[in-house]
Amino acid sequence: MSKAKPVILKIGGSVLTNKTVELEARMDMISGIADQILEANPKNLVIVHGGGSFGHPTAQKYAIKEGFKDEAQIAGFAETHHIMTVLNGLLMDALIWRGIPAISMAPSSYVITRNGRIQHLDMTILKRLLEMGFIPVLYGDTVIDEEIGFTILSGDQIVAYLATQMNAERILVGVDVDGVYDDNPKSNPKAKMFTRLNMEELKNVLEKLGGSEGYDVTGGMRSKIAELMPAVMQGIPVLIFNATKTKHIYKAIKGENVKGTLIEKE
Repeated sequence: MSKAKPVILKIGGSVLTNKTVELEARMDMISGIADQILEANPKNLVIVHGGGSFGHPTAQKYAIKEGFKDEAQIAGFAETHHIMTVLNGLLMDALIWRGIPAISMAPSSYVITRNGRIQHLDMTILKRLLEMGFIPVLYGDTVIDEEIGFTILSGDQIVAYLATQMNAERILVGVDVDGVYDDNPKSNPKAKMFTRLNMEELKNVLEKLGGSEGYDVTGGMRSKIAELMPAVMQGIPVLIFNATKTKHIYKAIKGENVKGTLIEKE
């Protein structure tokens, strides 16, 4: 049984879905990602994925992130969670069909937040699964909140929490752009990409960064990086890279050179 430090792989919703079309999964991407994970044959890997055009539109429609305000949201909370299990199921299908020992873990079952921040996350089963050689798969989800009734918990907050609790070896964040830029590369072709950032540089970059295109109730690149900062502060390096490019996930898991932005403490 393994006791090595885990690697946490975050797969953005923008990679798994077409963020501009509601409920459109990118099946070719999902298959490709599963192929790469099989080939990399990782030990001590935790996967966390985003919601993209599955979770976000439903969450927005019912204003789940803002908390419980009226009865109509109850069905909306359940619907948003269910839609996330559907997207998760598509990824799980691809992994299980390839004989990858992935286990889906819905955060709504064991996480409680307070004002949107993780207050309690029971890691007992997750740690045991990792030790036995399974690959836990978590995702952004609807969760019960002690103050506001319920909310949306982003995959990025889950990643940072797990990484700091388990002192992860590194965090790999697969998105649909090559890394962190000084402006949105999709709308500004002259945007400059950073290959490496330390904490000081990161704070300056955060002030300039905008939100996200398409559906996103959790805020895009700026909030993604802000969520990951506690892990970086603890000395856990974060690599933000383009998971839609051929073999990038495989190379990132193997520790090979991948174009992207490496964020480190110093």
